[in-house]
Amino acid sequence: MEPIFQLTCRDRNRISLQSDLLNAHVLGIRNVLILTGDHPVLGDHPDAKPVFDLDSVSLLRVASGLMEGRDMNGNELDGSPNFCLGAVVNPGADPIELQLLKMKKKIDCGAKYFQTQAVFDIDKFSEFMNQARKFEIPIIGGIIILKSAGMARFMNDNIAGVQVPEKYIKKIANTDKSDRPKVAIEIATELIEGMKNLCQGVHIMALGWERYVPDLLRATSLI
Repeated sequence: MEPIFQLTCRDRNRISLQSDLLNAHVLGIRNVLILTGDHPVLGDHPDAKPVFDLDSVSLLRVASGLMEGRDMNGNELDGSPNFCLGAVVNPGADPIELQLLKMKKKIDCGAKYFQTQAVFDIDKFSEFMNQARKFEIPIIGGIIILKSAGMARFMNDNIAGVQVPEKYIKKIANTDKSDRPKVAIEIATELIEGMKNLCQGVHIMALGWERYVPDLLRATSLI
């Protein structure tokens, strides 16, 4: 199995980020996903201080420079790492044109594939893919396994470009707690089946429900 190492600008300064990239190569990691990252206030450590010394475009440029044999200050390296660099995109953002412009910038800085923010609207995702297809680059659609109606409402209120439809919120809200995993798998299955022919892969974000991923893969006939 080939891991994808996710490197977030929020958590480290540029020296540490560069060090992480070089160490990843030494450890045999070749696939790296570079993202700016959400503010800590949205996570379970809201008092943590964010760094944001670089953004994702800048770090992609740094990683590409390392692959060309120089560090971020232009010093020559003794050898060079080899990465397949990836980036993120939000297909639910409005206006979508800004996301497409960011995609172009990230591609110019070395991105070879994209993972998306969580998708809950297949029609909107299809519209995004129709415009993003011009880049001729693999796109991996994001799937979050919905654990509760409260989780869905939190994302709607706090995460830009993510909007869980009311039909899914009602469906999981009206389900007994013991049956929620089954309903969550049904919702995720519906979304994966809807996007399967639109993009080049699926990124499942289980958020603590990793034990249900095998059931989801079986339900979607992916295994």
